Amino acid sequence: MGDLEIRPATTDDVPAIVAMLADDPLGAQRESPDDLTPYLTAMERLRADPNQHLVVAVRDERVVGTLQLTIIPGLSRRGTTRSVIEGVRIHADERGGGLGSLMMEWAIDTSRREGCHLVQLTSDNTRTDAHRFYERLGFTASHLGFKLAL
Repeated sequence: MGDLEIRPATTDDVPAIVAMLADDPLGAQRESPDDLTPYLTAMERLRADPNQHLVVAVRDERVVGTLQLTIIPGLSRRGTTRSVIEGVRIHADERGGGLGSLMMEWAIDTSRREGCHLVQLTSDNTRTDAHRFYERLGFTASHLGFKLAL
């Protein structure tokens, strides 16, 4: 994999992160790389919350991957702390080379260190390649998810 660093994202990384979020058919419909204002506001909220880990994978000083890991303390499952993985994106030039697996491994290891007993994620129904990827990593499609746009 060459020299790769997974580190906390900074404000300077926001344009590259948003570009990756927008670089697929679903993201192209809902992301706006031309106006970073809402993303920069969100970045400040994320940095202020110790349960949020927005990270980037960097190779040769270039952001090539990102994901967000959220730690959620809870009462269910006998007070289990869980984590949620969101916004997993790999730069188009890096897909298929194992970077996604390394980033997911980082998220799972971090979840363990944070005392989590469960890692969960959602994936759009149309992302069949992503579903196969998550299943290869040991995730099971055990629940049906629902969303309500506000």
